[in-house]
Amino acid sequence: MFNLNLPSILLFLSGSYFQTGMVQDEIIFYGHPNVCSTHTKTIEITKASTLSLRGNCIIGVNATKACRDLKPSLKRLLQQAGLVVKIEIEVSNLSFAIGGSSNSRLSLLHDHDIVIRKSDYVCPRTVAICCNKSSSDIPRDMVKLLGSPQIHALLRISIE
Repeated sequence: MFNLNLPSILLFLSGSYFQTGMVQDEIIFYGHPNVCSTHTKTIEITKASTLSLRGNCIIGVNATKACRDLKPSLKRLLQQAGLVVKIEIEVSNLSFAIGGSSNSRLSLLHDHDIVIRKSDYVCPRTVAICCNKSSSDIPRDMVKLLGSPQIHALLRISIE
């Protein structure tokens, strides 16, 4: 008999995975003086340590993970069509929530970046599409904090 209360259990039925609890992963990243967070279509974090002023969707550097590094259980769900993806950004005592969709076209193969998109465009850096917010929607008090290299932040990706 299965204990369906365990969040990590996935049942394989008719060739598809069905989740019985929440699956999530967390990525720590750091601020940078060039964070401006003005892009109207995407949000990005990167493992790179540098950031030019042209990277106006990038909200953090020195990330602990990229697409390729995400938990396999989360990646399987992100690669199914039409699941609701919840993304949270936490900086100091501030929190910012984003909603988006999973997609079967996601490869999740990029080894440096994670990108969240308002559009349905997919590339190896994409973790969620059709999101309801972009970099320009992040509150300016949070963006100000992300301008400091000493600040560390958290990006949480989850699917229930």
